Amino acid sequence: MTKTWIITGSGRGLGRAVLTAVLESGDNVLATARDVASFADLKITYGERLEPFALDVTDETGTAEAAAAAVAVFGGIDVLVNNAGYGHFEAFEQKSSADFRAEVETNLFGVVNMTRAVLPFMRRSREGHIFNVSSVGGRVGTPGVSAYQAAKWAVGGFTEVLRAEVDHLGIRITALEPGGMRTDWAQTAGHGAAAAVLPDYADSVGATLSRIRAYAGNEVGDPARIAQVILELARREDVPAHLVLGTDALASFDEAEGERRAAHARWLDVSSATVFGGPEGEALSALLPDRPD
Repeated sequence: MTKTWIITGSGRGLGRAVLTAVLESGDNVLATARDVASFADLKITYGERLEPFALDVTDETGTAEAAAAAVAVFGGIDVLVNNAGYGHFEAFEQKSSADFRAEVETNLFGVVNMTRAVLPFMRRSREGHIFNVSSVGGRVGTPGVSAYQAAKWAVGGFTEVLRAEVDHLGIRITALEPGGMRTDWAQTAGHGAAAAVLPDYADSVGATLSRIRAYAGNEVGDPARIAQVILELARREDVPAHLVLGTDALASFDEAEGERRAAHARWLDVSSATVFGGPEGEALSALLPDRPD
């Protein structure tokens, strides 16, 4: 059966790879980007199966109009891929409130806005898939991307809560958590940042920037393969709440989870003691773990 997709931020990068894979599969797509001129070549090839739609996902009215357009043109909405997003490397102290808020608006509220727009249609049809493109950065903390990763952590939590709310309605939701992909994300995120890093942040933010710039163009994540995974998941009922994508993402995830488990074990007695009737005074102090050497 032919499905109808909405894919945000589909003018380049992973969004473009997903868009191409979906069109090649024979499905219909309402593809959004701020500049729809990027779809001209695909429109020539796929004709009426591709409906370009100019959209800034931070515009809640615009997201509602996008959902309505998909229904008007194709008759429904089966799959939403919340892909639109961006990040900039900068020490938190040096990042303006406006820039921090702008990243969160796109990376988190863009997901919220578009999801809110499609849910009534999926709820009425009692089926649908929503894929929120998060990042392994939604599971770890990396110096220099405080706004981006704060939003991605929130996307993961939003995905879990909404999944619990709508799963019985036949709506499946997954947070996709890729590592580095061979797109232009790293070049864009790190552009112009190094010269601005304060000396006090050279060992944290500066070191991250150096690693990212060395990695750019050598990322292990293949956008085309990730697109195929999304295509397959959209045809399944059993989908995971979170899906880590890429060997680099797996390594980062495993390291972070190991550190959390170790910290949990080290502080377990303190965690358990904070209840009514628990130890007090010196007895409570005795539960604190020894300071590291």
